[in-house]
Amino acid sequence: MADLDLQFLGELAAQLRVDSVRAAAAAGSGHPTSSMSAADLMAVLFAGHLRYDFADPANPANDHLIFSKGHASPLLYSLYKAAGAISDEELLSFRKRGSRLEGHPTPRLPWVEVATGSLGQGLPVGVGVALAGRLERMPYQVWVLCGDSELAEGSVWEAAEHAGSEGLSNLTLVVDVNRLGQRGPTRHGWDLGAYARRFGAFGWHTVEVDGHDPGQIDYALGDARSTRRRPTVILAKTRKGEGVLEVENREGAHGKALKEPDLAVEELGGRRDLRVEVRKPDNGGDPYRFPDGELRLPEYELGARVATRTAYGEALAALGAARGDVVALDGEVADSTKAEAFAQRFPERFFEMYIAEQQLVAAAEGLRIRGWIPYAATFAAFLTRAHDFIRMAGVSQSSIRLVGSHAGVSIGEDGPSQMGLEDLAMMRAVYGSTVLYPCDANQTAALTAEMADLFGVAYLRTTRGDTPVVYPPGERFHVGGSRVLRHSPADRATIVAAGITVHEALAAHETLAGEGIHVGVIDMYSVKPVDAAALVEAATTTGNLITVEDHRPEGGLGDAVLDAVSELGPRVVKLAVHGLPGSATPQEQLADARIDRDAIVAAVKRLI
Repeated sequence: MADLDLQFLGELAAQLRVDSVRAAAAAGSGHPTSSMSAADLMAVLFAGHLRYDFADPANPANDHLIFSKGHASPLLYSLYKAAGAISDEELLSFRKRGSRLEGHPTPRLPWVEVATGSLGQGLPVGVGVALAGRLERMPYQVWVLCGDSELAEGSVWEAAEHAGSEGLSNLTLVVDVNRLGQRGPTRHGWDLGAYARRFGAFGWHTVEVDGHDPGQIDYALGDARSTRRRPTVILAKTRKGEGVLEVENREGAHGKALKEPDLAVEELGGRRDLRVEVRKPDNGGDPYRFPDGELRLPEYELGARVATRTAYGEALAALGAARGDVVALDGEVADSTKAEAFAQRFPERFFEMYIAEQQLVAAAEGLRIRGWIPYAATFAAFLTRAHDFIRMAGVSQSSIRLVGSHAGVSIGEDGPSQMGLEDLAMMRAVYGSTVLYPCDANQTAALTAEMADLFGVAYLRTTRGDTPVVYPPGERFHVGGSRVLRHSPADRATIVAAGITVHEALAAHETLAGEGIHVGVIDMYSVKPVDAAALVEAATTTGNLITVEDHRPEGGLGDAVLDAVSELGPRVVKLAVHGLPGSATPQEQLADARIDRDAIVAAVKRLI
């Protein structure tokens, strides 16, 4: 932009460095040198290219800025100060108890849309936001700042390939190539060409610049916004700790406040009080939304045999007809998760992310930022690859819906590589998460619809094989609830099950009843939050609980039950998958794992 004042940009960048040094000094910790290297890049972006209304963060026409290198938070907060969004006093509250300015940014600040700092996540999330921009037909630009160190993360290249193949011209990646990582030089140092060749191979428009030359930066940012049919990466050669001799381009200074901050401020030319007028976005109109309709969930007859994964796919398609804000994402297994039912009816709202589970979850997160309701499905076992993204979604308090099919040994002959046996533990540990495990088709359909309005990360676990329908159509199943399927005053124990093991528990109940042994059966379809009241009542009345789950013994249903009743002191026996499964039929797998009906009967007899 020819009207930019290059001298002002230089002064603004110096102020950003000064304020980054001051914020870290006030905290006694932080990453000022990583902030100083990118100061020129962000000064030019804010002064000339970003379109954002700080008074209205929800403006749908706003550009999106994602600091993937979240450790450079002193720079981000210094930018907010320069834009008039925060005061100098708040800037100096950096990293202090109760401050909004945390060590790595989170959405506690209204201008931060996603928590960052776990490296390699900003670009994949940016891909999701850019896909949302295309879906809602809005002209905003997505800007992602990342460091050269995080280009070693595989998730970056999952995102690079997807963005290139989709031609996401509304996405620009700015790479701060400052050569130094946490403990030493990065893999490629200042070899911008090495990075350019890699991005170019994925179809990106590449621009190499001196990251401390405002004129070059200005040209590159403008070029990025005007490029069509492909994303742009700006590879900027910078110096870590730029402007202060003590730390400039020196190893060993990462993640530390400067030893002599006052001298550093003086070396940078002293404090300034510059303000940057970030241009507000033009009126881009209202985001496109698809029409809503009537919710007509599928209905299944009592006694029919239907896989819960099939019910999920049909219910998701019904939900898509009722709500135009629902979107679905697939990890190239839609024919197995049955999300293909949604894809066939609403192809424009279906996103094939291929076998890239980190990008799958990140894209869901990006779509969520723009107000869409994403359902992302793959095999339960494969979601473990994306655990860090799920964990960070919890930190962001993001409302995304994840669905894991092919859970447990009951999948049968495919063997242990395909069996989700750790997913309940993984999902229960995520902050603010909801974990649901339905046992039949009607329950699955109801919970699929219930998930749409849940806050935070919500997980639905589905089963591969056909199972009997035990609930009539139209029943409601609220989150945090359970169903008592068998109960009598003579019960001497209560079997607590979920999903596939509910049917084994019911069969065990019939066998025991025939022998005059009375036990209750609870369907604990909500694993988190768990129905503590129902468990307390069962523990109090029978004194004995047997949990049975198609999952490892650590962290799953059994531990959820123990957490709820441990203070009462009932006897709790956990039946779970202890050994390493092989290939066998589903019923053989359940028997070998000692979680089938015969194992439950034996456990009850041992207990009482």
